Amino acid sequence: MRQGRRTGTTALLVGPAAAFFLLLLVLPLAVVVIYSFGERGAAGGYSPAFTFDNYLSLATRGQAFLNTLLLAPLGTLLCALVAFPLAYFLAVKTSPRWRTMLLVLIIVPFWASQLLRIYAWLLILGNRGIPSLLDLLGMDGVRLINTRFAVLLGMVYGYLPLMVFPIYVSLEKLDKRLLEASADLGAGAWGTFRQVTLPMSIAGVATGSLLVFILLMGEFIIPALLGGGKVFFIGNALVDLFLQSRNWPFGAAIAVSMVAIMLATIALYMRFMLGRSGLRQQALV
Repeated sequence: MRQGRRTGTTALLVGPAAAFFLLLLVLPLAVVVIYSFGERGAAGGYSPAFTFDNYLSLATRGQAFLNTLLLAPLGTLLCALVAFPLAYFLAVKTSPRWRTMLLVLIIVPFWASQLLRIYAWLLILGNRGIPSLLDLLGMDGVRLINTRFAVLLGMVYGYLPLMVFPIYVSLEKLDKRLLEASADLGAGAWGTFRQVTLPMSIAGVATGSLLVFILLMGEFIIPALLGGGKVFFIGNALVDLFLQSRNWPFGAAIAVSMVAIMLATIALYMRFMLGRSGLRQQALV
């Protein structure tokens, strides 16, 4: 009797979340998979069929895959390298009196539209921005806009806060006595970081990296504006195929391929991070 009540209570609690997951994630993804095996209709859109031609044509968008698979992990890595010292400074070195204000300053850019913030970088990196200042210094012909560098800079700027906060939360829980004990035992700054700080914050690094990487893989605004159509991402290819050329089956095949790549990458990353975390925890013990 009690077991039946517990099962009913569990089903009642899990049911809404399961329905939400099914309707908003599984079913749309199933539709995309079905579309990926179809054909483009005479007037665009979807025509029922069963063909692998869309997947065999993925190489025609090879540059978009290359840019995405190169810049998305690199942008994630740069976000982590910039965010970790900032989060460490906020969590360990900053007094509680100033900490809240500094955290608010990190959030402030999110109060403005991402489109406006990227347009600001469009002006900064454009011919009337930094290149014009470099011309005055004798460095003529420097082009920053419509390059991979501009896209990478825009991605790091746009998604840095999403990396800072998970790392900050993990570092804030760090017991300062562990740092003092490490110093008392003769460990230097690098040894303390490698043996204490990094293992204790690995969960925050993993969470922030996943958040940033998943969003960067689907990014299209930053490459469209700062890349000027010369740095094409998978997101830009999907916008073109679904909204302009209306080749929905080919767009669906690209979307399915992107999801598969993301799942495989995330699974390998989490396996590596969990393995490293387990080894470091054993070393600490």
